[in-house]
Amino acid sequence: MRRVATTPDWYEPYLISQAIEANGLIHVSGQAGIDERGRTVSGDFLEQGRRAFENVRRVLAAAGAGLEDVVKIGIFVTDMAANLDGVIKLRGEFLGEPYPADTLLEVAGLAQPDWQIEVEATALAPSAR
Repeated sequence: MRRVATTPDWYEPYLISQAIEANGLIHVSGQAGIDERGRTVSGDFLEQGRRAFENVRRVLAAAGAGLEDVVKIGIFVTDMAANLDGVIKLRGEFLGEPYPADTLLEVAGLAQPDWQIEVEATALAPSAR
């Protein structure tokens, strides 16, 4: 098992690994629309979503992988009715065929009250390709 982190590691103060590589898979912790200092980007759903996916990409890159290696994605949103079209748009911008398995959930809230989306992923590690 190997811990994967970026610099800066915005999850370190919370005792969370950004990702763990184990048994040929990279398990990326939920990534929100936050910048390198841990500050939430604007209140716009698509901007937060793009940043969340970019953060997933950044963590995967630290492990030697990319979004094309993702086999399972989990997307958590606080308002499904208002943002389903946005989720579909984000999937199209960041994921390609064959599209990964996906779980999409509406949740009552995320770790910060201004977060509207969080994205987690499981990807093939370079050693498994």
